[in-house]
Amino acid sequence: MSFEKKLGRLEAIVKEMEGGEMSLEKSLKAFEEGVQLARECHGQLNEAEQKVKVLLGVDSEGNLQTKDFEVKE
Repeated sequence: MSFEKKLGRLEAIVKEMEGGEMSLEKSLKAFEEGVQLARECHGQLNEAEQKVKVLLGVDSEGNLQTKDFEVKE
């Protein structure tokens, strides 16, 4: 499942749970699914972060210079 689909499903779970009309058993199953989806999304974001590079320019030999992207929190 793509990141976008996982995120959409996670948002649907949150909305459904916030509605307050789910049984306890269904709420627990939805919560469990939501936690798993959140973990998977977090992992995908971490992988993407590691792959992102910031272009710095070109060296004297014409090679692209890059450095790892840093997230400022």
